[in-house]
Parts: sequence; C-alpha cells; structure tokens
Amino acid sequence: MAEKTPLTREEITETIIRLIREYIPQLENEELSEESIINRDMGIDSMNFILVMCKIEGEFSIKIPHEEWDHYTRLGDLVDAVLKYKK
Repeated sequence: MAEKTPLTREEITETIIRLIREYIPQLENEELSEESIINRDMGIDSMNFILVMCKIEGEFSIKIPHEEWDHYTRLGDLVDAVLKYKK
C-alpha cells in the first residue's frame, strides 16, 4: 500500500482559506494570504474563530491544544499549526 504524499504548505493554506470563506461569509470576497490577520482585525468574532478552528482540526484530522489557539493571529500561524500537529 502506497503512503499518502504529505500536504504542501500551499495546499494547507488553500484549504484553510476555503474553510474561512465557508464558515465566515463576511470574508467570502476578502483577499486572504498567510499574512492576513484571522481574528479581531478581520471581524472574526470568538465564536466564528472557534468554529473555524474545529473545522480545521476535523479537515486535517489533528488536535490543536485549545490553550494555543490565542497564539494564532495570522493565517500563516494556522498553517504552521497544521504542519506541526499533522506529523
């Protein structure tokens, strides 16, 4: 049985952007990049942030400790977290 090819940083970024746009409709037309602030400054309230974090965990089959969530302020930070916990 062949092993799965690990996801690239770009694939992870695209998936997170898709999830943000899907679950936070007010950001649907926003330009998002790894430098984008993904919490307060983008108008994401705490409940939507929690929803997106749970969807990210489910999408990538990972568990990110809740006490770390406050450290993720940029979209790139979320990509780093997925790479860290996907191992």
